[in-house]
Amino acid sequence: MTEHRIGTQEEWQAERNALLAEEKELTRRNDELSRKRRELPWVPVEEDYRFETEVGARSLAELFNGRSQLLVYHFMFGPDYVAGCPVCSSIADTLAPQVVHLKARDTTLLLASRAPLEKLLAYRERMGWPIDWVSSGGSDFNRDLGFLSTREELRPFLEGDIPPVVEQMADASGTDVAGYVSEGPGLSAYTLKEGTVYRTYVTTSRGLEPAINGLLRPARPHPTRAPGRRRAGALAPPPRRIRRGPALKQSIS
Repeated sequence: MTEHRIGTQEEWQAERNALLAEEKELTRRNDELSRKRRELPWVPVEEDYRFETEVGARSLAELFNGRSQLLVYHFMFGPDYVAGCPVCSSIADTLAPQVVHLKARDTTLLLASRAPLEKLLAYRERMGWPIDWVSSGGSDFNRDLGFLSTREELRPFLEGDIPPVVEQMADASGTDVAGYVSEGPGLSAYTLKEGTVYRTYVTTSRGLEPAINGLLRPARPHPTRAPGRRRAGALAPPPRRIRRGPALKQSIS
């Protein structure tokens, strides 16, 4: 016998209708938050960050790869890791198929980690992800965005009771707890305008959940976290044909 609450169809429908009203309110609230997110001020990136890529050292502006928008997922893979963070790996499984759709919307999506490039590329091959990955280990890119902590900053956490899941994630990544939690996951968004790179959005931790979900809706005119704006007053995206992967790859090649 199930322990879950049992009811009649009429009881279910009444509660479903009430829940639907709350779901619609949440959708309206999310739309409002998305509007405010797109209207955040842009901050010029003045630091000369350099990244190791498959084609050599590149600046942040060069990572746009000819597009006007850039999304960077900060993947937890520190210099001492043997393998990527399992949670970040699961997120990358979700993000990788979106690369071609985002390119079609003038947006480059890539991964950035502090581990050496050869280690990142080997792990990417193992996982089979069709997504660019760059090493930011030679700059303060992660630190400046709050995705890298020192052991001194982590001391209160490290001296407390370590949750078993953190120990498990550290072990799966081939590092100790301190090395694991010194890295942080995140998503940062940028736009390139007249030669200047602007930071438009940064999020981490639980903020990643709605951010990632926003990237999984290819029918939207712009990624929710990318800086492109909707038409003023528009309630729905303009009509567009959603193309399958092969057609997208042909259109952007």
